[in-house]
Amino acid sequence: MGVGIEVLIVDWPSVEAFAADDREALLTDAAFGEVYSDDLFEHGWSWPAQPGTDWYGRYALRNTCGSYKPHFWAGHRWEHMRDFAEPKVRDLLDRFNDVLFWHGLEDVTGVSSELPERSCTWDSDLLLGCPPEYVPLIAAWWRQAAPQLESLREPFTRHAAEPGDSGWIATFESFADFLTDWGEIVTEAERRGWGIVGLRC
Repeated sequence: MGVGIEVLIVDWPSVEAFAADDREALLTDAAFGEVYSDDLFEHGWSWPAQPGTDWYGRYALRNTCGSYKPHFWAGHRWEHMRDFAEPKVRDLLDRFNDVLFWHGLEDVTGVSSELPERSCTWDSDLLLGCPPEYVPLIAAWWRQAAPQLESLREPFTRHAAEPGDSGWIATFESFADFLTDWGEIVTEAERRGWGIVGLRC
């Protein structure tokens, strides 16, 4: 079935208060416990209601069925159309997406988020570990890029769309929705002063 991802925003100190060996189980319980749903069409936030569990929230990205494949395909589409995007939008989205999920698109684009590397000391199988101190900068990139997403419609349609393709991120609308979901995640994490993790599943 391939690699899946479960996205959480977390209160970083609450996770780090646990022993390193216990953090993987803690995050797994958070992702697949009370707030988990096996509804493949689920979209949006799920928040725990049990006492003492107010340190995390789970976000289900729309139209992904929990798969990591849309992240790959979003990057693939971006590679094909980014040279035709407005330079400011291109610069913002190169950085926004590199730090969140493309990790290494710099080899293709020559641009990275420029955030310093910080190895995650949590003993967990993470596809993404974004500490809270990085989140305000990422959210600021999103706030600048979001109002200009529509300017990407024409370059996407001309250079990246796959008409009639029922696969991942084949239309501009699916591309914009995907970025908007990540924008919602970073915005809420910034509001709470939390970090972001993506668990491999």
